[in-house]
Amino acid sequence: MDWNLLGLSFVTVFLAELGDKSQFAAIALSGSSKFPKAVFLGSVAALVLASLLGVIVGEGTAQVLPPQLAKTIAAISFAVMAAKLLFFGEAEVLEAEGLEPDVPPSKVLSSVSETVESHD
Repeated sequence: MDWNLLGLSFVTVFLAELGDKSQFAAIALSGSSKFPKAVFLGSVAALVLASLLGVIVGEGTAQVLPPQLAKTIAAISFAVMAAKLLFFGEAEVLEAEGLEPDVPPSKVLSSVSETVESHD
């Protein structure tokens, strides 16, 4: 096992997920639930599944494309997204792509809490 790659993957995903909307949802669910362990297990399962899908897609891509080309495509994609956000703003870019702009965390927490309370 490549321990450096394991550590790098852990740190990268951990830092990327801190303060994410999924973390706010887990806080709201566990705070308003009688079973915080179930919220933890569900959150862990969701993150594991999402990561597994990313690894499978990445592995498949690596078999089809040379690594340097895949990195170049990813870099260009991120640069294009960054430029669109910089020049047009998040709301306009999301609306142009048919998506809804991000909802403030306070609104996410209140809607999640209401959903949990209605299911209790």
